[in-house]
Amino acid sequence: MKNIFVFNSMLTPKIITFVYWLMLLGCLISGIGSMFTQYGGGFFAGLGIIIFGAIGARIWCELLIVLFKIHENLQKMANKSE
Repeated sequence: MKNIFVFNSMLTPKIITFVYWLMLLGCLISGIGSMFTQYGGGFFAGLGIIIFGAIGARIWCELLIVLFKIHENLQKMANKSE
């Protein structure tokens, strides 16, 4: 618990996976809603939302993880030089 309140350990990378699954669920619901509603834009628009939304969510989450990996490696380098 002390690491969380003092910011010695990062909590966000653990949350990113959960956020990724929520984003996938949101893409799926939005795509299906778009496919089968009158104002959604049609079947292919919904399919595009599902496919490109999932790809976009994956890219966004991977970029966030890369930032945290860079931070982790910089900490290792700083601790090694001490």
